[in-house]
Amino acid sequence: MQSLRLAPSWFLAGALLVAAPLAQAGEVYLGGGASGVTLGFAQPLNPLVGWRAEVSTLGKHRKQLQEEGIAYTAQLKGERAALMGDWFVTGGGFRLTGGLAYQTYQWTLDGSGAGGTMTVGNTTYVTTAADGLLVEVKMPKTVPYVGLGWGHQADRGWRFAFDVGAFIGKAKLTVTPRGQLASPLAQADIDAEMAELRDGVGKVKALPQLSFSLGYSF
Repeated sequence: MQSLRLAPSWFLAGALLVAAPLAQAGEVYLGGGASGVTLGFAQPLNPLVGWRAEVSTLGKHRKQLQEEGIAYTAQLKGERAALMGDWFVTGGGFRLTGGLAYQTYQWTLDGSGAGGTMTVGNTTYVTTAADGLLVEVKMPKTVPYVGLGWGHQADRGWRFAFDVGAFIGKAKLTVTPRGQLASPLAQADIDAEMAELRDGVGKVKALPQLSFSLGYSF
């Protein structure tokens, strides 16, 4: 009989534990920074722990360049969806953050040889519009995040926040030649060009993150 009398108390305690996270103030926020424009939702679970989900976009940026008679088209595009966990170390606004993101970040540089010359490796080629070199630099699709910041704690009203950290992942380089540059005779020059480019791209092992946001907790 005593266990029956205790049953409602155990049920009530369990219900309170389940409902506790929902009692915290959820926050919708809009931000900007190195990842572009960000829309997110933060849900503190208790004064020390919370989680966030956000989507970011840089859009597409394209620029025409001209160098030594060669026309280049440079393009950058980036989009990301991330799930973060926040640890408010002292129960205040300061926090440490870790997470995982799915992203599409890509840089392309398309060199056209229309009406000029193009130096690839150790050879200068007289080129036409059919000749060219497409260089693509891509970050991994799935990357971890580590960082620190301030804000998104369980307080109602307007909230300010910032984040400093990095999405960790090594960039990958591909080079696609066209026209005479795609012939076997040019392969040694293409390999030399790729080796030179890889020396630079290989140093890109993370995307730094610096962002600020304004949100409302309800």
